[in-house]
Amino acid sequence: MLSAVAGEDKGFRAGFITSRAIGRAVVRNRVRRRLREIVRKHQNEILDGVWIVTIARMSAAKASYAELEAEWLRLAGRASILAA
Repeated sequence: MLSAVAGEDKGFRAGFITSRAIGRAVVRNRVRRRLREIVRKHQNEILDGVWIVTIARMSAAKASYAELEAEWLRLAGRASILAA
């Protein structure tokens, strides 16, 4: 799940939520690291002044990096936070 709000900053801000329902700390941290890397990789495409919150679901623990990236890009496109 991805939520985006217009902020007043020049850059963007990103936050990640991984609840205990996803798994133990190792699993939650792995998901968080993967999501951070996806955002870092696409940071030049994200519009300025956007605050992004990504909430990981239980299926994220079993997803590969490529699956997470494809889903994040799909959600970012729906939220209109990527530059055209």
